[in-house]
Amino acid sequence: MEPILKLTNVSYSYHTPDGETRALSDISFTLIPGEFTAVVGPSGCGKSTLLSLIAGLMKPESGSMYLGGMPLTENSSKIGYMLQHDHLFEWRTVFRNVVLGAEIRGKVTPEIRARAGHLLEQYGLERFARSRPSELSGGMRQRAALSRTLLLDPELLLLDEPFSALDYQTRLTVSDDIGQIIRRSGKTALLVTHDLSEAVSLSDRVIVLSKRPASIVRIVPVEFSLEKDTPLNRRNAPEFKTYFNEIWKELNRDE
Repeated sequence: MEPILKLTNVSYSYHTPDGETRALSDISFTLIPGEFTAVVGPSGCGKSTLLSLIAGLMKPESGSMYLGGMPLTENSSKIGYMLQHDHLFEWRTVFRNVVLGAEIRGKVTPEIRARAGHLLEQYGLERFARSRPSELSGGMRQRAALSRTLLLDPELLLLDEPFSALDYQTRLTVSDDIGQIIRRSGKTALLVTHDLSEAVSLSDRVIVLSKRPASIVRIVPVEFSLEKDTPLNRRNAPEFKTYFNEIWKELNRDE
């Protein structure tokens, strides 16, 4: 199957008056359509930098990136980016927050408005379309943010620790909920997280990065023999502990 995303020997450094700080070194991997991949690594190793490069917010110093076989040189409407915080604006209703990205791009057509309404209905938010974000729970806010990300039908979703602002119990429920939504949508997703349990419970593969400058230490395929394969069910499966320990050892093998 042709990869939707291909990175080859991608490197990046930050430059300041005090000198150069290498963030990424020779990163190479591919994502196939419909795959959910997680990226883990030590704090500050460059995980979010990697997403920023793929999103077109920065350009790599060397290496190449391809999206759907075409060079990825700038921000693409085929990529949706979900950040750590939902960034819903209180002065806009939930519906108007969902259509914000389309509005910025000048694409608020009747079809887009209908799709926004359908997404809110699909994710249990239709009763709150006219509400303000402060009236939503943390999990509902994240579903609204995901609806905004999915509205323009991106081919690739970038998820930068989207559950980190939630309390632990809500985080478990919302990651399960949103993980299943993304699976059902058939979207390709790349998740950055510092939570190994989250990475194992959500993904098909886990990319393990080294300390800065980050390079790929290992890519771990994740597979569960579950009748109903959901993030929450994975956490109770016998394979879960094996994968968790395997990735933990890779992250700490130099300690």
